[in-house]
Amino acid sequence: MNKPRILLIDDEEKIHQFISISLTAEGFEYLGCRDASSGLECFQNDKPNLIILDLGLPDIDGSTVLTMIRKIGNIPILVLTARDQAAEKVKLLNAGANDYLSKPFEIKELIARVKVLLRDIQYEPIPAELHFENLIIRPFEPMVFIKNTSIHLTKKEHQLLLLLAINPGVLISQKKILVAIWGEFHSGDSHYLRVLITHLRKKLKDDAEDPIYIKTEPGIGYRFIC
Repeated sequence: MNKPRILLIDDEEKIHQFISISLTAEGFEYLGCRDASSGLECFQNDKPNLIILDLGLPDIDGSTVLTMIRKIGNIPILVLTARDQAAEKVKLLNAGANDYLSKPFEIKELIARVKVLLRDIQYEPIPAELHFENLIIRPFEPMVFIKNTSIHLTKKEHQLLLLLAINPGVLISQKKILVAIWGEFHSGDSHYLRVLITHLRKKLKDDAEDPIYIKTEPGIGYRFIC
């Protein structure tokens, strides 16, 4: 019988040290990543059975990672958070977290919750590709296909397209996109987003005046319309 694979996405080395030792001692296979980007890649390539996700990641906020994963897969997710307000915890659960632990926590409690989630939630692996008419998106690889022609994207172009595509028809605000891709300190730098959108549209051959994939809501944000 294969060991359940547990992916820990956290930027604190000490957290990795004691969680990896505890998981291994309990018969699990430990997978560790220090940032969101490598964690998402590991999620796609190594097919873990459960994710332990910290919210305070250096590249992409953990709540955004939670939303991205939850839109394309039902893998059990246990969130680690230093944000102890009740409203924040309710927000996490509504966003798709299956459970949470506030830092600092007891390792015995974490292991117990991992076992409960693995027992109670049946995980179906995510598809390797997302299909939208003539467009195919690979969730964790910076490449798309339009009518079987491959198009390579930059990391940020891919993040932007995926954020829109996993919320089809939903208006995503400029601020939310800026925070998800560049972080909180760039939440007002809308020119970054305009340049990125222009480059992405050029690669997708998507006309801003008569869009096929990405529609602009002037001054507000963007929505995926394919």
